[in-house]
Amino acid sequence: MKATGKLKSLLAVAVMGASLTGCGMFSSEQTRQPAELVSFEQEQTLQKLWSLSLGGDLGEKHHQLVASISNDRIFAASAEGTVVAADLATGEALWRRDIEEEIIGGVGAGNGLVVFSTLSGEVVALSADDGSERWRHQASSEVVSQPQMNADLLVVQQLDGKLTALEQDSGKLRWSYDSQIPRLSLRGTAAPVVAADITLAGFANGKLIALENRRGRPVWEQRITLAEGRSELERIIDIDARPLVYNRLVYVAGYQGRLAAVNPANGQLVWAQDLSSYRGLAGGFGNVYAVSADDSLLAYDARTSASVWRQDGLTYRRLTTPAVLGNSLAVADGEGYLHLLSQIDGHFTGRYKLASAGVQSDLLVKDDVLYALSDDGRLTALKLQ
Repeated sequence: MKATGKLKSLLAVAVMGASLTGCGMFSSEQTRQPAELVSFEQEQTLQKLWSLSLGGDLGEKHHQLVASISNDRIFAASAEGTVVAADLATGEALWRRDIEEEIIGGVGAGNGLVVFSTLSGEVVALSADDGSERWRHQASSEVVSQPQMNADLLVVQQLDGKLTALEQDSGKLRWSYDSQIPRLSLRGTAAPVVAADITLAGFANGKLIALENRRGRPVWEQRITLAEGRSELERIIDIDARPLVYNRLVYVAGYQGRLAAVNPANGQLVWAQDLSSYRGLAGGFGNVYAVSADDSLLAYDARTSASVWRQDGLTYRRLTTPAVLGNSLAVADGEGYLHLLSQIDGHFTGRYKLASAGVQSDLLVKDDVLYALSDDGRLTALKLQ
């Protein structure tokens, strides 16, 4: 399988310690044209509740800058180094903090902390109350995925294949797990799932691994995908999105690989379907929803893996991870549109032009309100009508 033009800027190669982006390597590839939007009778509309500018955009390096909700606040960061806390109901900025460093991974919030990472590989924790700095930890490489927490641990996944657990109160290292990563992978990492006792993480080698939180020792591992093909490009099997815990199973998808359901107790494979994806998953109505590498939307029965529906009307539009909003499924695209689809059969039910800039950041939903962070650094709250 060849890399499409939309993936050029996601590819990175590590050769003798040097990191090279894929843009210059695949310049001969033709960029696929995004599907044209078709007219339909709108069944649902979105009403804007509020909008807030971060004071800077999200950059052009395909960083995984995402917002985070904790209690009655939403937190977001711009690539230029501004971190903002806003009231979830009104959008009023409660505090802003300029750290004067480029932010590349964001933002995890919980237990009174707001955590993100900088271009230099520092993991920075601020107070969620007022934005004052609590601690810093120097990672061994960049951290581009969202930090994840449980009651006492903060876990970050690094570009060099390490999964690192830090003490929340001090930032001190508790443990680090080092995976073997291939020479060629997508530029990005999957955010882990941090439960009370174990952490689940997907890696660039196509494996899903469970580690116990006390010392970071592996409990089980499951290979989601095997590398196939003659070229290194064809053998990319990166798990680049956070696993989904839904209906007592763990669902995970890999690039040029499979969508798989795994038993979290023992790591046994329950079912698998061929799928190439580097976006996250969503669950609802007994289905698991996925975005393929060419931006088709697919629904699978979460129990049996049977195909429920497929929507090809948004191919090559650079979709976000889908989000469940009421009885609908919401996705945003690279041209700044929000799309609503029926969870039952995948037909379009609504469309909303959010911004002239695109939307790369994954959508958030709380209490039937959708929160979207556009590439121009504007945070918007919308209610489904």
